[in-house]
Amino acid sequence: MVFAFGFATVVVSHASLASLESVLAIRIKIQNFLIFSGLLFCWHLIFSMCGMYASHRLSSRRDEILDLAKAITLGALLLLAGHFALRISLVTPRFVAAFWAAGILGGIISRLALRTFLAQVRIHGRNLRNMLIVGTNPRGLQFANKMKENPALGYRIMGFVDHDRPETPDITSSGFVRVADFATLPAFLRKNVVDEVVIALPMRSMHEEASNVAALCEEQGILIRFASTLFDLKLARNRVEQIEGDSLITHYTGSLEGWPVVIKRAIDIVGSAVLLIFLSPVLLIGAAMIKLTSKGPVMFVQQRLGLGKRHFGIYKFRTMVVDAEKRMKEIEHLNEVSGPVFKIKNDPRITPIGKFLRKTSIDELPQLLNVFKGDMSLVGPRPLPIRDYEGFSEDWQRRRFSVRPGITCLWQIGGRSSISFEKWMELDLQYIDKWSLWLDLEILLKTIPAVLKGSGAA
Repeated sequence: MVFAFGFATVVVSHASLASLESVLAIRIKIQNFLIFSGLLFCWHLIFSMCGMYASHRLSSRRDEILDLAKAITLGALLLLAGHFALRISLVTPRFVAAFWAAGILGGIISRLALRTFLAQVRIHGRNLRNMLIVGTNPRGLQFANKMKENPALGYRIMGFVDHDRPETPDITSSGFVRVADFATLPAFLRKNVVDEVVIALPMRSMHEEASNVAALCEEQGILIRFASTLFDLKLARNRVEQIEGDSLITHYTGSLEGWPVVIKRAIDIVGSAVLLIFLSPVLLIGAAMIKLTSKGPVMFVQQRLGLGKRHFGIYKFRTMVVDAEKRMKEIEHLNEVSGPVFKIKNDPRITPIGKFLRKTSIDELPQLLNVFKGDMSLVGPRPLPIRDYEGFSEDWQRRRFSVRPGITCLWQIGGRSSISFEKWMELDLQYIDKWSLWLDLEILLKTIPAVLKGSGAA
């Protein structure tokens, strides 16, 4: 933080690094010193809140850098707020930008250097923690092998604890030993240095043994860990939460909450508002064209399924005759796509102006109102009509409803109605599993040429 603050001061003062006298003159001002002292205190609180002072022995480089970036960004935003609230002359937007960049760069370099140093220390047998694994099942053995294959983590596997049973997997072939059973475990803990105990027992059949081990470790002040893969879920990620003193492991697909989701929603609100204003002439012209060329309302509101299969009314420019939904049964035999969805390239219900609106995707623009309201997002799986949902035959396809639906997604940039229903669903799940703000930006940028070409529009 000292480095970042000093660098930002140099940038704002236009002083070169050789001009030491002018830099010192700026730093010793009482006001700047007070700002620095207050920031130092807030910096410590922010880093504590983001878990930066906790052990990162088991966390990945990526996770630590993301936490670091969040902490430094919060510190920079606090400085910016101070500029607007207190009119601090030194703290300008340029100062904050320089402070943020230097903080990120310095933080990443220092953290990675520390990680590299500690990894080398642990590989050479120092700074190690003794770990005991309870459960000789495949889950426990797999975890032990991961620890063994990553000496930089700094764990020494002391051995396994379990009953001596004929069906117990052979752990000796992997270089491990069974050091105790449940009866002799208390004595083993008393006589040996055990830093951590990992419980990998099957909870349904051995819940009592697992509870006893956890109570024993709690009594002796030994750190307890247990695998979150109790149910062998393949796709869901997990996190730990506290509710009124109770710890819960949450398994989820997609992203439930957190700052990336908050930013995504903020982008949706700002983006939809700006686009509604910018595209208002197109919206007015589109509405006028519909009104002048066919009878009926300008807007078409249809019930669709959103986040968690909640119903909402989606807004679209009307591109079909007024009684289009009533006439669907008459032409269902003409459906040209597989699966429960209904699409016809030359649907007889589409009006002449409606065909143009669909080709140019102008009919979709009113959905920006859904985005602004929160029913939809700019990017996400397309919301499906209730009729299409009722035709789903596979439960894995329903995972697409675990995130907020959107105006555009991988399906739109991958061919739209020209691809099969199965491929469409796979692309939606691919988006959910790989979601990030950068992926949203990439999809938005690729949607523009796809719309201009009219790729797969129907």
